[in-house]
Amino acid sequence: MTHILVIGGGFAGVWSAAGAVRAARAAGRAGDDIRVTLISAGDDLVMRPRLYEEDPGSMRVPLDRVLGPIGVRRLAATVTAIDTDARTVRAVTRFGEETELDYDKLVLATGSRLVRAPFPGAEHLFDVDTLPAATVLDHHLRRLPERALSAGRHTVVVVGAGFTGLEVATAMGERLRAIAGPHDAHDEVRVVLVDRADVLGPELGAGPRPYIESAVEALGVELRLGRTVESVTADQVVLSDGEVIPTSTVVWTGGTVASPLTAQIPGERDRLGRLAVDEHLRVKNVPHVYAAGDTAAAQAEDEHFAMQSCQHAQPMGKFAGHNVVADVLGSDVRPFEPDPYTTCLDLGPEYAVETIGWDRTIDLTGEEAKTRKRNINARWIYPSVDDAEAILAHAGRFANGANKQTAEVR
Repeated sequence: MTHILVIGGGFAGVWSAAGAVRAARAAGRAGDDIRVTLISAGDDLVMRPRLYEEDPGSMRVPLDRVLGPIGVRRLAATVTAIDTDARTVRAVTRFGEETELDYDKLVLATGSRLVRAPFPGAEHLFDVDTLPAATVLDHHLRRLPERALSAGRHTVVVVGAGFTGLEVATAMGERLRAIAGPHDAHDEVRVVLVDRADVLGPELGAGPRPYIESAVEALGVELRLGRTVESVTADQVVLSDGEVIPTSTVVWTGGTVASPLTAQIPGERDRLGRLAVDEHLRVKNVPHVYAAGDTAAAQAEDEHFAMQSCQHAQPMGKFAGHNVVADVLGSDVRPFEPDPYTTCLDLGPEYAVETIGWDRTIDLTGEEAKTRKRNINARWIYPSVDDAEAILAHAGRFANGANKQTAEVR
């Protein structure tokens, strides 16, 4: 019996487990010969790219509806230690019980976490990095009209003008107006976007910037570029130039770093804490450990490395799952080959932009780009459920583009 252990219940973890089962079944070795276990603290695959939207609690798929039909054992627990010499993992269940699991091959797919805010008052911040955090923000926004009248009651300050910050800031005006309008507080709505850079979306490049700028301006989002946050309280934010903005809602989108569990694997890491992996997603110098998704610094195209996004996490999981079984069986492994890189950015109720390539050449804008974004978020990133054949077929489509014609809304 060979035991493959997958840590993480996000896109990369789920598709690593499914990819491993698919490869084992194809070789006639699933079940008694090759067993797959997935450890995750939560019970759901969370649609993380959508958590800034209204009602984030609905944006999840029960893991048991994906893993159960294909025979993956699931353990609801939090991993506390990984011993790569002994090939063991220690974890604590939700009931507080400690447990230890042995493994022959390990796939680390524990994702990323939000970078902590470096200023006083961080306890007053909201974020959309996890489902619980996004739910707290959602409930807070819904209750804003119940708060005492104040200058910043319906003001939202978004810190960080990267991908997430732009999507949050451009969606927030519409949400706030829907909340404030019935209470005759429509005129109180204000959205302010703060970033230390002098331009919007510095990592998105110059190509789409004029379009992004025009969308932000049309939506009335106020910009505070070239500035940082000095401090936050329950009712205001102070910027580095001394400006005080009254607000009861500050949303932090300060970037992400790899899961801290990567530090327990004796390998090289990049500036985001991601493990260096080879073309087959094996951790370099630790051949029995694979990494996928936000934990892996995998080369995607030419000199570029995979992004911390579901665009790369899904295929990385599938490749890792296939390769870990191929490694066990001594069969052919497959080099990680993602689709050509694209970026699809939602910019509020009427605007969106899709770019292609690492130089981010604009491909689609407006309604066409918005339709593409809706399909990505509401259809293509969702797994099949309750149907082993469909789930395993999905696991065998290594290119994201192959899922576009077969995905269904669930």
